[in-house]
Order: sequence, then C-alpha cells, then structure tokens
Amino acid sequence: MKYPGLIAVAVSGGAALALLPMAAGAAQAPADIVAAAPRAAWIPIPADSLIVMDLSPDRGGKARRIVIQLMPTPFAAGHVANIKALARHHWWDGTSVNRVQDNYVVQWGDATEKKPLPADLVKVPDSDYVVPATALPSEARPAPAAGSSPEGQAAIAGTITPSAPDGWHERDSYAPWVGIHAGWPIASDRESAWPVHCYGMVGVGRDLSPDTGTGAELYVVIGQAPRQLDRNIALVGRIIAGIEHLSSLPRGTGALGFYKTAGERTPIQSVRLASELPAATRPRFEYLSDHSQDFARYVAARANRKDSFYSRPAGAIDICNIVPPVRVVSKR
Repeated sequence: MKYPGLIAVAVSGGAALALLPMAAGAAQAPADIVAAAPRAAWIPIPADSLIVMDLSPDRGGKARRIVIQLMPTPFAAGHVANIKALARHHWWDGTSVNRVQDNYVVQWGDATEKKPLPADLVKVPDSDYVVPATALPSEARPAPAAGSSPEGQAAIAGTITPSAPDGWHERDSYAPWVGIHAGWPIASDRESAWPVHCYGMVGVGRDLSPDTGTGAELYVVIGQAPRQLDRNIALVGRIIAGIEHLSSLPRGTGALGFYKTAGERTPIQSVRLASELPAATRPRFEYLSDHSQDFARYVAARANRKDSFYSRPAGAIDICNIVPPVRVVSKR
C-alpha cells in the first residue's frame, strides 16, 4: 500500500475516529514502532531551519537550551524570514521570558518594549495566516467538498486518501479537514490551509488586528491545544528540544501570566540560527517521514492502543497527538 505525503485524521467532537486498521494480533506500542523504523524513514531537519535559544543556567548551574524548528514554506514565510533576521542580528540576546500562563503559553521577547528592531524586518499581512490549498503539493491536498466553489474544485482535484474510508479526515471540531503535511499538523477548508495550535507550537505575539507582530515576541503552547487561535495569529514553528525549561517555569504573577517584576523573568543569553554555530556543535535532528509506512503504523497504533497497558483501545485520536516524532541525530 502506498502512503501519501499527508496522513489525514478523522475527528468527531474533538476526538478522532480510527485511522488505519491494525494487523491481526498486532500489539506494538507506538514507541516500539518508532524505535524500529529504518534509517530511510527519517528526514533530516536543515540547520537553517533550527533556532537555538540558551537561557541563563538554572539554580543548580545547569545549562538550559531550547531548540525550535521553524515552519517550512508555504506557511508563515514572512514571519519566519523576520525571525531568522532577528536571530542573525542577535536581537534576543539580553531579553527574557516574561510571561508564563498556566495551561496556555510561555512568551519571550523584550519586556521593556523599548529595544530597537532591525531595519530589515518586513510587515506581514494577516492574510498570511493561511495559504491557498494550491500552495500544497498535489498529493497533500484534501478532496474538494461537495458544493464547493468551481475554483476550489479545480484547485483540489481528487483525494489524497483514495484507499481510506470516506470522511475519515473530515470530522475535526475546528476545521472541515485536518492532516499532517511535511511533518506538521495542518487544517484546511479545502480552499485554504493553515497550521494548527498543538502543544509545543511556537507563534508570534501581536497587538490587535490588523497588527500581526514582527516575530520579536514569541510564545509556545504549554497546555491544552488552543485551537481557537488558528487563523488568528501566526504560527512559525515548534519546540523540538528543551520545552521542559519553559513549561516548568514559575507561573506569572500578573494578568495573563506576565511577570510583574524584572527579577521574576528568566534571562535569555543568546538566540542563534543553528547554521551560525560551528558545524561540530550544531544540534542535529530528524523527523519520521509522514510518507512512510512506519508513520502510518505509528498513527494506527496510537489510535488503537492494544499493547499491554491498554484493555480497551480508544479507536480515536486527535490531530495534535500524531505529530511525527523527532529524534536527535547521533554524532558519528
């Protein structure tokens, strides 16, 4: 069986229906499937798509490093360009983590809002929160909905899940269609597509619309996926290492989790593109390809847990629970 570049998910009332049938007698845990995936099933993440953020050491003197994978095209291209520019200018050095709101977000940037921004940043319109479905590869487009516009019908010809039961990816609470594209959770109304607010996703803080933020203020989701933010704010990446250094910080003492005093904030020592670091010290990561049979088996196992701990398989899964696994590439 061939597996398309985008694995789709069916959800009903916020929980997904069964995705792929498990083989008879199969009882592998998802982690075992990932561990057994062959080398060919893993895709390297380019160094120029990684942001390395070093916080001040913790109370015990232990280093705190966070690695962010930036969103690939076609999503958030303007904001991602700004973030790379800010990193090249070392703009975040000396700023801080200034907001920790329980079950919601951790935010960082210039708490004083007085630090001058680089001149080469671009203003991004809120129309960039979504992209046309035609911007996705043809194999990664949802089927057009019955009665959709002629433009939508022409833009999305056919279905990317020809062997799947009808409608398996069309029951999400927040969008007509959800799936995984190039390792990222996305949603679509079949004419446009957008990334999804899952745990660990990184977005751009902004003021009221039409302001979309510059990318200088960033946040990461540390609680229940706030899907109501989808299409209302720019998502630019996800934390793939070190999120515990942010999610475990003391909760903010002020409104919305902002810290009231400078002493409560966690200083940021440096933020760099991984490609700026010496080759020998660059972090290296790869993700399990969503083109692979191994990923399809991983999704099916998560939706139908039959390993030793589970007595009743859920037969369901949420889009945010099938983001492809990421692992560190061992140094040779």
